[in-house]
Parts: sequence; structure tokens; C-alpha cells
Amino acid sequence: TDTRFFTNENGLTLLDRFKSTLKDSQYFDILVGYFRLSGFHQLYDSFEKIEKTRILVGLNVDRQTYDILMYNQENGLIDFESDKNTKLQYEKNLINEIESVSENIEQIQLGIKKFIEFLSSKKIEIRAYPSKNIHAKVYINRYNENVSHISYGSVITGSSNFSESGLIAQREFNVELKDKPDVDFALNQFEELWKDGVDVSQDFVDVIINKTWLNDKITPYELFLKCVYEYLEEDINLEDNYEPFLPKGFMELRYQIQAATNAKKILETYNGVFLSDVVGLGKTFITALLLQQLTGRILVVCPPVLQEYWEDSLRDFGVRGFEVQSLGKLEHILRKDVSKYKYVIVDEAHHFRNENTQAYANLLDICRGKKVILVTATPLNNTVDDIFTQLKLFQIPKASTIPGVPDLEKFFSKLKRTLKEAKPTKEEYDTDEAKAAYKKIIKTVSDEIRDKILRFVMIRRTRTDVKTFFQDDLQKQGIVFPELVDPGRMVYTFKGDLENVFNQTVTLLHQFQYARYSPLLYYNGELTEFQKQQQRNLGGFMKGLLVKRLESSFYAFKMSIDRFIEIHEKFIDMFSKGSIYISKKVNVYDLLDQDDIETLEKLVEEDRADKYESDNFTKEYKSLLAQDLKILKEIQALWFPIHKDPKLEELILNLDTNKTIANRKVVLFTESKETGDYLFEKLYKYFPGKVMFYSSKGGRFENLKTINNHLISRKIIKDNFDPKSEKRKDDIQFLITTDVLAEGINLHRSNVLINYDLPWNPTRVLQRVGRVNRLGSEFDSIHIFNFFPTTQSDIHLGLEANITNKLQMFHYIMGEDAKYLSDGEDIGSQELFHTLNNKATYTGEEEGENTELKYLTLMREIRDTNPALFDKIKKLPKQARSGMKSKKEENQMITFFRLGNLKKFYLYEAYKSQEINFFDAMNWIECKPDALRLPVPNDYFEMLNINKTKFQQDVTESDDSPAKKGGKSNADFIERILKDRSFKDYKKFTELDEEYLGKIRMMLASGVLAKKTTQIIKKEFEKLAANENTLDPLKVLYILRTHIKQVDIERPEQSASYLKREVILSEYFLK
Repeated sequence: TDTRFFTNENGLTLLDRFKSTLKDSQYFDILVGYFRLSGFHQLYDSFEKIEKTRILVGLNVDRQTYDILMYNQENGLIDFESDKNTKLQYEKNLINEIESVSENIEQIQLGIKKFIEFLSSKKIEIRAYPSKNIHAKVYINRYNENVSHISYGSVITGSSNFSESGLIAQREFNVELKDKPDVDFALNQFEELWKDGVDVSQDFVDVIINKTWLNDKITPYELFLKCVYEYLEEDINLEDNYEPFLPKGFMELRYQIQAATNAKKILETYNGVFLSDVVGLGKTFITALLLQQLTGRILVVCPPVLQEYWEDSLRDFGVRGFEVQSLGKLEHILRKDVSKYKYVIVDEAHHFRNENTQAYANLLDICRGKKVILVTATPLNNTVDDIFTQLKLFQIPKASTIPGVPDLEKFFSKLKRTLKEAKPTKEEYDTDEAKAAYKKIIKTVSDEIRDKILRFVMIRRTRTDVKTFFQDDLQKQGIVFPELVDPGRMVYTFKGDLENVFNQTVTLLHQFQYARYSPLLYYNGELTEFQKQQQRNLGGFMKGLLVKRLESSFYAFKMSIDRFIEIHEKFIDMFSKGSIYISKKVNVYDLLDQDDIETLEKLVEEDRADKYESDNFTKEYKSLLAQDLKILKEIQALWFPIHKDPKLEELILNLDTNKTIANRKVVLFTESKETGDYLFEKLYKYFPGKVMFYSSKGGRFENLKTINNHLISRKIIKDNFDPKSEKRKDDIQFLITTDVLAEGINLHRSNVLINYDLPWNPTRVLQRVGRVNRLGSEFDSIHIFNFFPTTQSDIHLGLEANITNKLQMFHYIMGEDAKYLSDGEDIGSQELFHTLNNKATYTGEEEGENTELKYLTLMREIRDTNPALFDKIKKLPKQARSGMKSKKEENQMITFFRLGNLKKFYLYEAYKSQEINFFDAMNWIECKPDALRLPVPNDYFEMLNINKTKFQQDVTESDDSPAKKGGKSNADFIERILKDRSFKDYKKFTELDEEYLGKIRMMLASGVLAKKTTQIIKKEFEKLAANENTLDPLKVLYILRTHIKQVDIERPEQSASYLKREVILSEYFLK
């Protein structure tokens, strides 16, 4: 083997050759384009005995930077060959090299410290060559007197730079020349270049010590600021360049402008944004400010009562190219060309939290391929599915662009599993320990959704946030938010005969089977699990409806009982004649938002779809129907003689004598239209001409008749309750309304709100309170009152126990179906009582809720008041580190990592690493300017590696393909048909057909089709299969084209494996 050549193969590495020859060197000269410390750390012990080492390096800028510098030099803009520029470019290269170190950090640090030691003693001298890049790689070795009589020296030249890869890691080609003339020639060339080189030895030391992660003078406070800077860097200067157009008399509020600017960034990055400030902060105006910054056609989808409001608002703000449509007209919108729209705004987007509806499927089709703005104060209403469903309006479920969560379906399925496994049984839930444990799990899941999903796609500020971080601006504009007073109670008592009637009713309703509303559960034929669940939902819904009427008002309850009896008699008669019709279209979730129970019950009764023969039902079914009818008639008889109403009496007493309410405008909410009618007629007798009732049917005012024209009714309400009305009036003091007024209307000339019905779902109360607790209120305080029932017999228990016992009776009626009272999770009576008496329920602010605004405000303040400090923090190196006193009795370390837009924190503790969120990291890292810096021990490297390993594991896991689902969905069924060989090999498809089918396959694989759509398609496929032996591919294609018209889908971006992983900083905590 010719040992003159070194290719870094078969043990012939340049590193091995240096280790062999440098032990006898007296002088060592290096001429290279790249001198990397990753190479030096492997050889520093070999440099110990060398008398003098000279290193001459090229500037080695990247091509783009070099071209810019050359252009500027040629045009006289900079002196490229000046010592200053040479040093600056060398400094930049050196910093980039040190910051890019990710492996063998401890050994490289040791090597760097040795290098600095050799520079300081002049044992090594380093110069940078200024004129042009050096491409030569030459190593000149002159031996000491011990071997000089044998060999003068050697010169190695070839392809290897002085770096780890050049010395050992890649295929190189180098040759060693040992003849003295060759060595002298190389040495003479080196000396010529050396004379022109710029000495950067001291610069090297200064850069390493002050501008790289080897800086051991960074204080804990500086590291804290660096952490905040890096985490929020994209937002620090975001709002400074936007000048909005504002309608005449409209205040320029910084918090609204900041929201609009941030929303634009999110919209451009993720194709969608939630505008979710708490109610009353002006989300419509923020949306208008956002739309001012966009170009392209705009579609606004909103509740019908808000159409005019949106049109006026957008027009006032100078927004062009918009169209406002009612959320009830989605099918109508789809019939038109929706491709003309670039942006879709969905107001009160929480209406679309249930994806098992045709309305959601239609909206998903409209939003496909658009940028989507979801306006809602309550995106998370009941379950984690609420958020996931709305996210799918602008994110591809299995190819998400949200950093760290490429598969949203997998992410949310895991969270649902966590909640399901942790949920205690009915018996366990009665214990305080089980409740506390489950609440902790719920909070953990909520935090994970917030930290890993919502922080990227949501704008949400509370009143406290705005008051705290925009205080100067609010004061300057003269704006004061009213204070929400602790909720008040209006307590009414069941006594004597009424108490007995109520208790008997509870017992009878508990026995009631609701067999009329879930007939297919008694059907002998085959049913899918979906059909069974539909029947259970309808039964549970009707049960909840009856219980709510009982709590709402005796009048509404009696009316419902009368209708139930009539419905049951008709149904039993139909069953006796041999067949029945069963609805399959009524969606219980849509019905929940209505206030006209009579119409709902008719819908359930009249929406006949499928005919079933009576003989195909179990023998017990008819007797169950008869038993239910008997119970209803017993309840009717019980209530017939009851005319006393303690709840109404308590209301009138408070309206008349309560000092908080007296002479104030009052808004009174009820879920039941019948209760509203009843209250209107009763209160009108006490306060003639001062009472109005508004529902989905219209308004009732002076003549006691219903004003069917909603525009007239709402105009009366606006003039009496909206401070911005041009014709302010004071005709109405008491406004009774259902939840149709809980959205999108200003009622803040009132500061008193009464919930006449018990708000079983406290989330709904937020919308109600938002009508009176609004920006621009003239009041200092807002008052909320809730009605609670008690009984005479439990008076000895104390008020709270008396109330919760009474509430528990409603839960007793519902049994396992208690979730239908709150439209979701079952809320226990005690928990409901405490929730409704907690002020946070009505502000939308969670206890101890964190906000990034605190830290963003801090960085902007430093930027504006101390620019020198801001600049210093900005320039602190990547992988910076500091040490401070630990709060615990053991050492810990927090490391901040970045992968593209993904930013994560990991805490090392007791030989383990766990991810923590930004706010938890701040609890550790945040400190005062005088916090003492402690030296970072050597086990820093071990802790860093453990944190880094955990980070890499998490990132790799999140980027993996999704786990297989347990069951087979409708989408899987369709996918199997389209993958079938007979379908794929079909010869009659056109190229356009095949292109369309390719997109459908991609949509199925990405999870972007609505569940309702796949459910309908599966049923049609099954119906087609029942009539034919084999599925005709052209008929299958026709079915697909009928139900999937919008096939726009973006291909997923590159996975996280392509992105650069960075260690931003680490804070070591010493015990």
C-alpha cells in the first residue's frame, strides 16, 4: 500500500497521520479554506509539544454572501479587503461554526479551551486571508532536532479541510510529499500569503468567550430575557406597521389592532384562525380590521339575526368584496360558485362543533381550499371534539401544518382515550378524591390542547389581559370595564302540597321509559351501532327537555305533559293498527339551540321517514308505551290543582324591592318560549307597558300580541338597550328573552341579568353575560342573578345543602342520561351550584389563566426604553447557558429547543426528562435583574444529552405515521371499494374521472371529508350493492360526484425530519 496517499478509508485517515507525525514537529503551518474546531479537539494533545503553529484561513463565506460583497466592492460600497471587514466576516463564520455544534459538545468545549490557551501563550497564531477565498488545503510540517537528521519535514496537500469530516469522516484524497524542495516551495508560498493575512487571534478569543455558548458570564436574568425574546420573536415588532381605517367616532384601540395584526400572521401561516377574545371585546370589529389587510372575495356566514349587523360593520370599516349569508343558507351557497371566495368568516363558529350534521358537511365543503376565520368566544363548549371539528375547517386532519402535530386525528384520539380511561364511575365520582383526580386530568388535557394547538391558531384575550397590558391606551381613551359582581341568588321554596306533588313527579319521571322516542331499541331487526345511538340520543334529549321544563316553570312543564300525552295516544293508536313511522332526520343537537319546544315536539312527531311493521318489535314494547302513557296521565292529574308559583313570586318580589334592580333595565333569560310567554303575561300586570318578550317567533310588547316582524322587534330592543342607537328610548325596563338574543346584539344599557332557568350548561351563560358586559358600558358594575330551588323539609340542612339536594333530584330523574341536561358532560349538582356561584364562569377567565401578553409587553418595553439591552439580548448566542439557585433539593436543568416553528421546553430532573410548557418554564427561569449567576457544573453535558434525546424522541413520534384505528369507519369502507382491483382496473373512466378519483382517495387518506358525507355515501353504496351483484364503477363515480363537489386539497408539506433542530438555551438549577 502506498502510504503517501490518504483517503480516510481502511485506516488510512489524515487524523491518524497527524497523530503520528505531530509528536515530532517543531513548526506546523496550516493553509486551509476551513479550519474547524471540531477537528482540533481530536488533536489538541498533539499540539502540546509543537513550538509554533500558524493557521491561515480563507473567509469562506457562502456563495450568496460572497456575491453581495463582491458587488458592493466593485461599486465602491465597501472596502472588501479592509482589516475590519475581514475580521467581521471571520467572526461571523466562527460564531456560525460554534452555534452549529450539536454532537460531542463536552469534548469540543475542552478542545476550544485548549485552543484559547495556546493562542494566549502565542503557541498558536491565526490569521484570515482577505482578498479572496482560499481553496488550497496545505499542511506543512517541519520536524524538531530529534528527527530532523532523518527527515526535514513534509507537506500534505489535497482535498481535506481541517475539520472532523476532513480528517476522518468522508472520502478525501490527500498526498504527502517529503522531499525538502517540495516542503520549501510550499513554505515560501505560505510565507507570501501569511504576510497579507489579518491577525485574528485575539478576535478568536473575544468571539469564543463573549459571543458563543462558551460565554460563562451570561446572567440568569439575561438568559430569561433571551428565552422570552426567542419564544416571541415573531410577534415583538408585528403590530408596528399597520395603520387602520376607522369609521368616524370609532376609537383606535391598540388591543384590537394587535389582535388583527396577529390574526393576519396566523391566517397566512395556518390557513385559518380562531378569533376568541371573551365576549364583549369587539370580535366583529377585530375581524373587520383584519379584513382591511386582505385582498380577495370574502364570504361571511353568520346567524340570520346578525346579517344586517355584519353588513353595516364591514361597510363602515371600508371592507370591500364581501357577501354576508345566513348559516341556514349553506346549501344555497354551495349551489353557487364558491371557488370565487378566498376567505370564509364563520361567526358564532361554536354552532358547528358537531360534525355529524349536514350543516357542518356543507360548511366544510364551502371552506375547502379557503382561508378561514372562526369568530367565537366559546370554541370549546363541551368536549375536545369541539375544537377538532372546527380545526378541520382549515387544517387537513392527517397532514396538519401545526408544528409538532402532523396528525390531528391521532392527537385528539389520544386525548379522548386519556379522558375516557380516567373518567370515574358513577359511584367513584361521589368521592372528593375521584373528582379532584378527574379534574386534574381534564386540566392536563386542556393545557395540552392550548399549548400544542391553540397557541398557534387562536387569538384570545380576557378582560383582565386587556386591562393589565393595554392599561395606558384604555386610560387615554377614557375606557373603563365594569366590574362583575359575585353572582346573586334568588331562592324559592317548595312547601306543603306543592312539595309533595314535586316529589311524586320526580319519582314518576324516574320510572318513565321514554319508549316512544327510542322505538328501534325494541326492534327485532338488525341495527347499526350508529342507529342505536341515534335512538338513545333522542330518548335522552326528550328526557332532558322534560326535566328542564319542570325546572323552568310549572306552566311550561304542564304544557309539555299535555303534548306528551297527545303524542303518546296517537303513537299507540298507530302501533295498534299494525305499523309505525320513525324519524331518521331529526338532529337532537340542532334542536338544543331552539326555544320553541312545541315546534320541536312536532318535528320529532311528524318527520316520518321509515315505515316499520308492529309485529317486528318485542312483545314488551306495547306495554312499555302504555305504562309511559299511564305515568304521564298521573303527572297531569297531580299538577292540575296546582296554581301557586313560588318562583314567580320570588321574581316579582326582587323586581319590586331589590335595591340593585330597582329603576334599572333588566334582561331576563329563559330557555323556554312557553316560560317566556308566561312571565310576560304575569309581569305585564305588575309593570304595564314596561315589559317585552322576544323569542324565535318575534316580540311581544304593548298590545300583548306577537310582533312577527323580527326587524321591528329588534329595532325596539336596540332603541331601548343599545347605547349606540340613534334613537334612544326608555319604554322597556324588563326584557324577557330566550337564547336567540344571547348572540350578537348589544344590551349594555342594562347591567342586570337574571337567569330564570337554571343554566345547566354554564358555557351558554358566557354568551348571555356578553350582551351586557361589553366595551363601552356606562356602568361600574354588572349584576347576575340565578334562581335556585329549596324545600321546606330540608330547611334544617342550611341553604347550600338544601339547594344541592334539590338539584340532585333533577339528576335523579335523568339517571345515566344526565349529560343531556348540559349538552355534554354530566355536571353534578354540587359542582353545578359552585360553578354558577363562581364569578369566573361569567367572565370566561379560568382561574390562574396564563397569557403570553405579559412577556410580549416586557420585551416591547425593553425594546423601547432600553435598546442597548434589547440589542444585547438579541445577540446572545444560541446554546447559551447560565446557572442559578434551585428551588428544590436536587439539581435540575431546563433546555429550550426549536425545530422550524416548533418550540419546546424540557426539564431534566432525577435522570429523567419531561416536556413542560412555556409558562411552566417561566416559573423556573423568570428572575430579577440582580439574580446571582452560579457556575455551570460538568454534568450539564449529561443533562443536555438526556433532554435532547427526549426532544428527538417526541419529535420523531409526532412525525410518525398515525396508528391504525380500532374500528372501521365509513371512510374506510369507501376507501376499500376505491382500492378494489375491479375498480382500479376499470377501463371506461376518462382522464378527468381518474384525476377526480385520485383526489377523492387523497381526501379519504387525509381525513378531510365530513362524517355526515361519508355516512351518506356508504348508505348509497350499500343500497347499490343490494340491488346489484357487483358495484358498477360508473354508478359509484356518480354517487361520489353527487356528494363530493369540492375536491381542492393541498398536498402535505415536508415532515419535521427535514427541519433544523436547534438548542436555543439551557438554565442549570443548582441545589
